[in-house]
Amino acid sequence: MISFLPLFFVLLSNPIFAEKLLTKSEILRKSNECFKDSQYKACNKLFFEMEKIQLIKSEQNRYKCQASILGLQTELIESYHFKKLKKNKKVIMIPYVIKNC
Repeated sequence: MISFLPLFFVLLSNPIFAEKLLTKSEILRKSNECFKDSQYKACNKLFFEMEKIQLIKSEQNRYKCQASILGLQTELIESYHFKKLKKNKKVIMIPYVIKNC
């Protein structure tokens, strides 16, 4: 049991591990909401939540999931900042997040 104490300390002191991360279904639901109604605060928070998950997936060597989330983040930013230019842009990364994460 003593050998696990340093590990628990590191995990609990790291803010990424100390807070609850979004599940895949939450990411997908909130992403769809942002694509439909780009509310700055909610979408910005989602973007940073996805960034945390990306870091964890990278540490776990789950690069396909990390890249899929990065692609979805890119589409979210694009839809928010260029909403007037690309009204009917198709979202292509959601199936990759479903498959790879």
